[in-house]
Amino acid sequence: MSAPRTDRPPSRLRSLAAMSGTAALATLLTAVGLTGSAASAAAATAAAAVPVGAGSYSDTRPAGTSGPTTNTGAPVTPKVTPAAQGKPVPTNDWWSSLAFQRYGDNPYSTPMYGHPLTYQATAAGLDIGYPTTPAIVGDGRQYEFAHKRDLTLGLTGLNSPDTRADAWSDWTVTPYWSDGTRTLRTTIGHGMPFVYAKGTGGSARITTATAPQVFADQGNVVGITVAGHHYALFAPTGSDWTVSGSTLTANLGSKDYFSLAVLPSTSALATYQKYAYSFVTGSRASWSSVSGTVRATYSLTTQPQEGTETGTLQALYRHQWLHTSDPLTSHTYVSPRGTMKVRESASFTTSQKASAVLPALPKAPGTDTARLRGYLNEAANAADPFSGATDTYWTGKALGRLAQLVPIAEQAGETATRDKLLGLMKGRLQEWFTAGGPSEFSYDADWRTLTGYPASYGSDTELNDHHFHYSYYVYAAAIIAQYDPAWAADSAWGGMVKTLVRDSANPSRTDSAFPFLRGFDVYAGHSWASGHQGFAAGNNQESSSESTNLSAGLVLWGSATGDASLRDLGTFLLTTESEAIAQYWFDADQQVFPSSFGHDTAGMVWGSGVAYATWWTANPEEIHGINVLPVTGGSLHLGGRKEAIRRNIAELERENGGPAVEWRDILWEFQSLADPAAARAQWDAGNASYTPEQGESRAHTYHWITTLDTLGAPDASVTGDLPTSAVFAKGTVRTYAAHNHGPTSRTVTFSDGAKLTVPARSTATGTGTGPTDPTDPGPSTGNTFQLRSGGTLTTATGGTAGSDTIASAGGANHDGSPHQPLVYEAKGVNGTLKPGTAGAFRLQLDAGTAVGLGQQARISYDLTGDGTFDRTETYHYFATDPVAGWEEYSQARGLRSATGAPGDLRNGTVRLEVWHAIGNGTARLQTGTDRSVLVIPYG
Repeated sequence: MSAPRTDRPPSRLRSLAAMSGTAALATLLTAVGLTGSAASAAAATAAAAVPVGAGSYSDTRPAGTSGPTTNTGAPVTPKVTPAAQGKPVPTNDWWSSLAFQRYGDNPYSTPMYGHPLTYQATAAGLDIGYPTTPAIVGDGRQYEFAHKRDLTLGLTGLNSPDTRADAWSDWTVTPYWSDGTRTLRTTIGHGMPFVYAKGTGGSARITTATAPQVFADQGNVVGITVAGHHYALFAPTGSDWTVSGSTLTANLGSKDYFSLAVLPSTSALATYQKYAYSFVTGSRASWSSVSGTVRATYSLTTQPQEGTETGTLQALYRHQWLHTSDPLTSHTYVSPRGTMKVRESASFTTSQKASAVLPALPKAPGTDTARLRGYLNEAANAADPFSGATDTYWTGKALGRLAQLVPIAEQAGETATRDKLLGLMKGRLQEWFTAGGPSEFSYDADWRTLTGYPASYGSDTELNDHHFHYSYYVYAAAIIAQYDPAWAADSAWGGMVKTLVRDSANPSRTDSAFPFLRGFDVYAGHSWASGHQGFAAGNNQESSSESTNLSAGLVLWGSATGDASLRDLGTFLLTTESEAIAQYWFDADQQVFPSSFGHDTAGMVWGSGVAYATWWTANPEEIHGINVLPVTGGSLHLGGRKEAIRRNIAELERENGGPAVEWRDILWEFQSLADPAAARAQWDAGNASYTPEQGESRAHTYHWITTLDTLGAPDASVTGDLPTSAVFAKGTVRTYAAHNHGPTSRTVTFSDGAKLTVPARSTATGTGTGPTDPTDPGPSTGNTFQLRSGGTLTTATGGTAGSDTIASAGGANHDGSPHQPLVYEAKGVNGTLKPGTAGAFRLQLDAGTAVGLGQQARISYDLTGDGTFDRTETYHYFATDPVAGWEEYSQARGLRSATGAPGDLRNGTVRLEVWHAIGNGTARLQTGTDRSVLVIPYG
């Protein structure tokens, strides 16, 4: 069955908040059949409709409903200082409990996970910890690096009645304390090893959980070790730290500042001291999406308190350092997201291939049109196409189900069915987009949020899941806009669609009505679902795929309406979260989850770790499927990590004692992103006896599985210069697909040099020379090389599958330096460099059952064939798993280093080297197939 899903079980929130993070997560693992909260009755004042184009929303909640409340049902307003009054509060953040007092007896905060540091506000100041050892709990079904206080930063005598949010930016926040005599402000954030403090009315005070060991004392600079963690304390020049038992104090004199840093080692003190007085005052992310590449820059602003230093130190998460070529230091930190690496700068930039989005998979000859029409009629002519849905979530699910069928109906030539589906969607959306009816959106001026009523799963009382719910509305509206641009005009219904976007993913920092990117944490790389973050384990997100559903909807909506800003926002969000999902939900590189965890996937990610669980059931099908649904043309990014999908499916079947019973369609579709033929076999064997998941239909599932069985799985190594384009690979054949929303024909150019001409307002497919039969393999593209045993790179296809053995690293570390490498070369190569593109590769590796092996690749270019390599690119190594079977290593691991400048090839040589960077064993590298290839950035 498809059980009602909730990302926040209100009936258990109070007891969970009182528990440790471990106990809370363990309790959640057994949660089944949870019910929604009873809305507190509120006397309704006379409501007014606020017009937006042809639609409207209400400025007052419907009678008998509730907005944000404490756990006891009492209304609650943002807990902010007078300086922050009137500013939209970014709920659904890692620090939201500072502003949302969900529990009336805790006016401070619950634990907040900034990474590497963790925090909790108390009456005496800020508790700070650096958890470095994971706890495996819940019968091995979760791991967590739970917040544990190492020390408290405060002022002598401070005893504040509450803590409030005073200021915030993209990933930093400033908590504020005042007891009438003393005031304290601290600035904390993601990736910040420093805590910056400004206080009045008392001396700086640090109290430690255990007696500190002092390893350095320079008067105003002290190094201490607490619970095995090293900290440095920095007071103004001329002051002096005094140690008395577990308390350290420093008289600030006429100054008001001091800071603290967690050190990666005691020897790092001098480096950190350099930046101790360069106080961070703000954080900002900027992004661009050009020609299939997403670039993002993460910047901190600083203000020196003494001296002139304006630089700082930042700890990058794994999903960031994998995709930056900016220099990093040797310093690292432990975190629940794997190793964090430190950069000595106030900014860094990442670069990634954009994730593919299509309105639907293209038409393919492997799909039986007559059979598809039967399934379409079944869905379109259902007695209740919305399955009785009344609230925002389940209405959204139904809208999403119908939206997926519209392009498919057009492909099948069923224009009447297409138009009927569009009419159903328009009617329901227009009902929701008009105030005063049985369903409407209402604006809360205190919380600066738009909530749909009837609400569900705490979307009203806790501000949960707006990005989940509204993703379906935006996606459905985007499909309508593709066929009826007039309906999507701002003066018609598009204005209400944009208002939902402003609530859930507002790109503006100056919009006074809604916060910037409410649910999306730009530094963490993914969204958070809880609106109040009121848990000992921090914030959480279960259904990462419903978050990316919003991002994909933005790409399609922006493309259909000509809004390049929203389109590019969607591409940035989708591409960024795709890597975060791969690393933190699916552990695609097997470098994040602790080895003691024992699972290959997570149903839920928490600030403190992950859980192999859902909020409502412990069934493996739902644990694995909740981060897949809904399956759409925005799900193709999942196919970039095929071995992770295979491990995921294998674990599902182990945990389930066999193939899926529930949500079979979702999991078949997921499997088809890696192994289309296997998924097709599962469909053929089970399609007659299964019940579709409530956001799915037989028509969509059949179309999805048969299309990928024909075209092959998504090939994420190649991108197009149009956001709505994708590539599929089967054997030696690549099929290029793109949808052109524009009014004129255009040619889409792909990163491997292929081109595809796409007529106006149409989808086209081909093998690189224009719309052609996708089953025609066509000629091999000139910049894609297969590996041949014996050391050859060739553009020829049709080779014989084989493998070469990668020599052992001998237990030494050869990271970055080739050691007995396998070498493959192509000589006499001519090509013109394609500016703005980069090389790509996918290499099939198998280490058998050997553990601790890491394979590394280097690409070198001798531009003129004179024997000197003018350009080399070394990539981060790939850690293979100790399970027999091929795994895919690609350039997505990130560029480790590069030397020399790229240029045109004139009778040049291209070389690929593969070796073991670490380990004490051998592994195999597949040769002779299109699964192990090198793609060079040349035309």
